[in-house]
Amino acid sequence: MANNINRREFIKRSAATGAGAGLTLGMNRRTEAAFNNTDSPNGRIAIGFIGTGARAHQVMGDVLKLPGFEVVALCDAYKGRLGHAAELTKGRAKVYKDHRELLAAPGIDAVYIGTPDHLHKQHAIAALEAGKDVYIEKPLTYTAAEGLEIIAAVKKTGRILQVGSQNISAPSQIKAKEIVASGRLGQITMIRATVNRNTAGGAWIYPIPPDANPETVNWEMFLGSAPKHPFSLERFFRWRCYEDYSGGMATDLFVHVMTTIHFVMGAQAPDMVTAAGSLYRWKGSRDVPDTLDAIMQYPEGFTVNLSGTFNNQSAGERGIQILGTKGTLTLGRDLIFTPDYPVEDNEWIVDSWPSELQKAYYNDPKVIAAEMPRRWEPKVIEGEERWGSVGPDSTTLHFQNFQTAVKERKQPVEDVYAGHRAAAVAHMINWSAKHKKPVYWDRSRDNVKA
Repeated sequence: MANNINRREFIKRSAATGAGAGLTLGMNRRTEAAFNNTDSPNGRIAIGFIGTGARAHQVMGDVLKLPGFEVVALCDAYKGRLGHAAELTKGRAKVYKDHRELLAAPGIDAVYIGTPDHLHKQHAIAALEAGKDVYIEKPLTYTAAEGLEIIAAVKKTGRILQVGSQNISAPSQIKAKEIVASGRLGQITMIRATVNRNTAGGAWIYPIPPDANPETVNWEMFLGSAPKHPFSLERFFRWRCYEDYSGGMATDLFVHVMTTIHFVMGAQAPDMVTAAGSLYRWKGSRDVPDTLDAIMQYPEGFTVNLSGTFNNQSAGERGIQILGTKGTLTLGRDLIFTPDYPVEDNEWIVDSWPSELQKAYYNDPKVIAAEMPRRWEPKVIEGEERWGSVGPDSTTLHFQNFQTAVKERKQPVEDVYAGHRAAAVAHMINWSAKHKKPVYWDRSRDNVKA
């Protein structure tokens, strides 16, 4: 059964799942004017980009098509992509030498942060304290403890902060959340998820621009608070490969999966995480694992099995299976519901009993109801259902959600709490794999147990 999801209907019916409903949200004068059409040019939100790398270019392409935004400011540590980003805005965006200069400039309502993980806290808090609303790429944090600092800054400033795990704005994931909430899957006790790749590019060994050198790359800006290291184009352009700047596979890929699982299941964080993994293949290019397996146990009554490798893709690139007593919901390219029709079959056991006991067993009404349909009563059963989606991609929808949150001063679909907890799971996976120990969540502190 093929159905197209009505995007507007599901977005309207979907509710944000964060725990930040009590936050006080403010609005600076320019942002307020942008939506009152009083003194903001074209009634648009003026947004600056802190970081104009490959992902930022993708996002900017979507934002430039969206009514209600105007890209007015850019900064980056590499001149080549900064110049190209300026070209995308047809020269309308002003280029700044660093994030501090950009945040101090007048007329900027919000910022997009697309810098490496180790700079996220610095850039997010600086933007919030400068009175800007923030859209920040996942993961929210470089360490779990940083999440509490960013939460405190959101509370203090009253600004909007949305994290960029954009898939939860997709109609398919909103539909998945509705199916789970309806009880159609029955009791859910296990979720299986995989993220696999098998190419150099998939393992972040990206091509390096030929014009990159110490004159075009601001190495000190990139390092920020990271340990000092000699100039390295590999570290600059392939930063996800190095523990100094990234959590590797867990914070780049697993965090998307955990954001989806938390959203669809209405969960916050696991009680316990156990993980194993190592660097097996790509040893000359990184110091983070290329293979990870993790188990997360949730107080809501289910376990998550999450695995990923950069050494195989024929087993399937990615997907999430939610296993319930009445069916399985698969989130992949399409959303698929597969009903479960278990029928008891104890014949091979009962046939070893004495004849009189066999006869009594098969005459039992409960046995007839449970086992006889399989053998004696032909029955038509419902089959698999599949949903696809049409319309704007999930990044566009996620930015539209951000726009609505800014306009209405309400919590976005992926608020600071959701971003903190999804990233924290990734950090817990890395810690457990590295130290070969389970790690636990402290709900009273909303953080990893020391």
